[in-house]
Amino acid sequence: MQKVAVNEFVRRQIKGSGKTYSPDLSFEEIVKHAAARMDAGNFKEGYRKGIRIVSGSKEIAEKFICPFAKINENTELVSNMVQRRPEEEPYIQTRAVNAKPISTGKVEFILYGHDVLAENNEQTTEAEWELISIHAIPEGVDNLPMGPVTMMRNQLELPGGTSAHYSSDDWAESVHFWQQYAAVEI
Repeated sequence: MQKVAVNEFVRRQIKGSGKTYSPDLSFEEIVKHAAARMDAGNFKEGYRKGIRIVSGSKEIAEKFICPFAKINENTELVSNMVQRRPEEEPYIQTRAVNAKPISTGKVEFILYGHDVLAENNEQTTEAEWELISIHAIPEGVDNLPMGPVTMMRNQLELPGGTSAHYSSDDWAESVHFWQQYAAVEI
């Protein structure tokens, strides 16, 4: 059995999605790198057991586009109702339309264990771990907090969420960060 594979959910992270993407690497190349980095111990445990955050190498970080801009008084923001998947509730997504993305400082790969994905029948392979998200972190930022909409979906155990409970500090850090940054409409 393959140790790490590509979950179909991550394949939405392409140019124009407002999400981290690589113009140079295939998802299979990214998974190969994430598996090697995890095997070398370059990971931390995520917000619950069965979720790992794998740190990409400095060299590979340069191959990813960070989709975020720091908001200032000149930033034009546009919000739309969007829906990730048909079974999920729509939510309000805000994008910066006149900003340029910040340089990527580092990249993290979010891996979910097979058992965690199986809780909601979201596994798309038989691998032990699946890549579900890629996060290019803006240069100068140490920690990229989870978005409040994702946290809400998880904590309320809504469709598309993975059961979790967050502290008030986690919530405050998320809201504080996402009041300063926005994904760029590219």
